[in-house]
Amino acid sequence: MAIRLRFAMHGLRNNRVLHLVAVDHRKARDARPAELLGVYKHRVDEAGGKKSLEWSVERIRYWLKNGAMPSPPVVRLLE
Repeated sequence: MAIRLRFAMHGLRNNRVLHLVAVDHRKARDARPAELLGVYKHRVDEAGGKKSLEWSVERIRYWLKNGAMPSPPVVRLLE
């Protein structure tokens, strides 16, 4: 089974939250993931004024070590 690290979209249309997930590459974008690895809020909050990114570095390294392929947007964010 080929695992891919990619984003799944959640939330309202104008307030999206992206979840970094490990999922089988044949499943749909919002399918149930094998594991949730992080949360990325790419919209700037009015109160804080920042984008937020929370992820589990150890679990991301584990999946990459075991052959998971990151999608191009995930590669840009990991760099």
